[in-house]
Amino acid sequence: GTQVDRQQSESHRDGSQFCNSPTLIVMVGLPARGKTYISKKLTRYLNWIGVPTKMFNVGQYRREAVKIYKNFEFFKPDNEEAMRIRKACAAAALKDVSSYFTKEQGQVAVFDATNTTRERRAVIMSVAKEKGYKVFFVESICDDPEIIAENIKQVKFGSPDYVDRDIDEAMADFVQRIECYKASYMPIDDDKDRKLSYIKIFDVGIRYLVNRVQDHIQSRIVYYLMNIHVTPRSIYLSRHGESELNLLGRIGGDSGLSPRGQKYASALAAFIKGQNIKDLKVWTSHMKRTIQTAEAVGVQYEQWKALNEIDAGVCEELTYEEIQQNFPEEFALRDQDKYRYRYPKGESYEDLVHRLEPVIMELERQENVLVICHQAVMRCLLAYFLDKPADELPYLKCPLHTVLKLTPIAYGCKVESCFLNIGAVNTHREKPANVDVNRDPEEALQTVPDHI
Repeated sequence: GTQVDRQQSESHRDGSQFCNSPTLIVMVGLPARGKTYISKKLTRYLNWIGVPTKMFNVGQYRREAVKIYKNFEFFKPDNEEAMRIRKACAAAALKDVSSYFTKEQGQVAVFDATNTTRERRAVIMSVAKEKGYKVFFVESICDDPEIIAENIKQVKFGSPDYVDRDIDEAMADFVQRIECYKASYMPIDDDKDRKLSYIKIFDVGIRYLVNRVQDHIQSRIVYYLMNIHVTPRSIYLSRHGESELNLLGRIGGDSGLSPRGQKYASALAAFIKGQNIKDLKVWTSHMKRTIQTAEAVGVQYEQWKALNEIDAGVCEELTYEEIQQNFPEEFALRDQDKYRYRYPKGESYEDLVHRLEPVIMELERQENVLVICHQAVMRCLLAYFLDKPADELPYLKCPLHTVLKLTPIAYGCKVESCFLNIGAVNTHREKPANVDVNRDPEEALQTVPDHI
C-alpha cells in the first residue's frame, strides 16, 4: 500500500544483499600487467553498485617504508633486507584489510600487489581462512611486448618511484625490475590450484579462464572484468535540449523540446560533427525530449528504457514549490537523504543506479558513445566514471545545453565540459545547508530552500 510506496528505499549500499562474509580480491601478476588499473576500476564499480570496497596497494606501503627508491636491485630475490621490508609491508596491508572489515564494515578489499609466489599466496590464504574471508584471485597474464611497453609508459612515468628521472633510465630500470620478478613468478596452476577461486585475464581481455566462482559477488566481479577494455575512446554525456516542462519548472513528464531546446539539438549535431568520431553510437531514453535531440544529430540512435529519467511518482510534473506545499513531509525527507529517498510510487537515486548497471556494462564494452539522457541519469553515470560517493551523486552539476566529454585514462577519467552557447533554464538545486538526518521532518522544513 501507500506505506510501502512512501518509505525510503531499502539500502543495497550496505552490500548485504551481495555477500555475508567479506571477500578479499587478490591481484596476481608481473609488474606492468594492468593490476592497479583493474584494481581501481573494480573498486569504483563495486562502490557504485553499493558494495563498500577499498583498495590496498602494497607498493604504497613500500614507498612509506623506504622513502627513496634507488633502483631495481631492491626487488632482487636474493636481497634479504629488501625481502624483509616487502614481507612486512604485505603484512601491514593485510592487517589494514582486517581492520577495514571489522571497524569500517567493509565488504570487499582489493589486495593490489604482484603476489607472484606460491608462498605469498599461501600466506594470504591462511590469514583469510583464520579470519573467515572468502578469497578470489585475479591474475593478469600478458606476453604481448607492445601492451607491456605501453603499460610501462602510461603508468610508470607517473610513478613516485621515478620522479625527476630520465625517461630512458626509468624505462630501463623498470624492465630490470620486471626481470627480478620473473625469476620467482609462479602463475596460478590450473591443476595444483584447482581448489582456488580465480579468473585469469590473458593479454588484457583476449581470453579468460574462470575457476570456482563461489557466490553472487564473485560472479558480478567476473562479469565486470570480462566487459572492461582498454581501447582509447571517448564517452559524451549530454542532457536533452531544454523542454517545455523545464521552462515551467516542472519535474519529470514527457514533454517535447522548447525553441531553445531545438536550437541546442542543432548545435549538438554541429559539435558532434566537429569531433570527427569514428563509428559513433548514439543512445537515448524512450522520452520525447531525448529522441527529438537525437533526431537533429542525424545518425542512427538506439533507445534505452533504462535511460529514462528518475520516476518522481505522485510528484511527476509538479514544481518544487508545489511538492513542498502538497507533500511537505516528503519534501523534507528527500532533502535529508536524497540518494536513498524514494518518491511515493516512484524511484530513488539508489533505484536508478541499479537500473543503470546494464548501461554501464555496455558503455564499458563499447568504444565511442554519445548518451543523450536526463539530469538524474547523467548524475548516476557521471558518479560511476568520476568515482563519486552516494552522498555527492544527487548534487553533481549537469547543466542543460552542455556536453561532458569523458576520456578514460590510466587510473581515472579526464572530463571536458563544453557549453554550446545556447541559453537554458537552470534546473540544479543545491544541497540544503545543515540538514540533520535525525531531525523531525517538520523541523527540517524550516531550512529547506523554497526554489528549484
